[in-house]
Amino acid sequence: MAAGFKDRAVARALGISERIVIRRIQELMATLDATTRFQAGVRARDAGWLSADPSA
Repeated sequence: MAAGFKDRAVARALGISERIVIRRIQELMATLDATTRFQAGVRARDAGWLSADPSA
């Protein structure tokens, strides 16, 4: 997702269905209380789930 891939490409890369990708993203957004994917990314970074350095 951070690389800008569409759900279908993420699913293909992970070897899972696109529906599972969509469902997991919805679950993550709910956990993070985020209304947009961008907001979820910011909140995940702020929670320490992601590195603030994109090269890491």
